[in-house]
Amino acid sequence: MEYKRFGAKIVIRLDPGDEVIESIKTVCREEKVTMGVLNGIGAVDRAVVGLFDPKEKKYHSNELKKYMEITALAGNVSTMNGEVYIHAHATLADIEANAQGGHLNEADVSCTAEIIIDTFDGQIDREHSEKIGLNLIKY
Repeated sequence: MEYKRFGAKIVIRLDPGDEVIESIKTVCREEKVTMGVLNGIGAVDRAVVGLFDPKEKKYHSNELKKYMEITALAGNVSTMNGEVYIHAHATLADIEANAQGGHLNEADVSCTAEIIIDTFDGQIDREHSEKIGLNLIKY
């Protein structure tokens, strides 16, 4: 992984074997990012994506193991309990152009990934909502 900061923007290049979410967290910790928006593209060979079921108040995850392009990665950076919190969703397409996606829990880079974080001054925290079952933004 390599990254460079350009003012309020951070451009990250991930390499084979890098894990997407942990790499973003590492950059945010090193650069002291507590609020931002992220987007990216790239290629992975394993991903764990999920869907939240509001009736059960839990995530259902699927592990995908195949070569896939990240056709869209979108999310935000906040904090929870003093730690960097990444909330990201991704759409992944396979060799036959079938797309799958959801909440991105993990993804292992197969070739490269290019991620941009647009940082903001300030900090947004999260707290768990028992009513909804999710970690919600708290002002």
